[in-house]
Amino acid sequence: MIGAISSALSGLVAASKKVEVSAENIANLSTAGALDPADGPAPYETQTVIQKTNDVGGVLAEAIPKDPGFVEAYAPDSPFANEDGLIGVPNTDLAEEAVNLKIAELTYKANITTLKAAEELNDELLSLFDEKA
Repeated sequence: MIGAISSALSGLVAASKKVEVSAENIANLSTAGALDPADGPAPYETQTVIQKTNDVGGVLAEAIPKDPGFVEAYAPDSPFANEDGLIGVPNTDLAEEAVNLKIAELTYKANITTLKAAEELNDELLSLFDEKA
């Protein structure tokens, strides 16, 4: 039962990380920058979340830069534009971020359901002990 609780809690933490990264990507959607660091600040680099299983059956979530984290865009009037009028913009896809947020929501619900089931099993076990004692 402890394993189920531990696994569910790690799933909640992983879902939180997914929401955190998606929110950051959306918030920085228009954070453009220079392609060359000598021309100004770098653009925001979009991140993604990878999940791995841990030693006790749960998951670990880690934010890593998306490849590529930013793409070139033509904006000759930008203060960050190079001689060709190019700047860097985040490689963020709003549809992908909406899907990530929905996945995180469903992950929350599934792991809360697991915690509720573990609580019910624990209550049942305690009532059985009370009957025997």
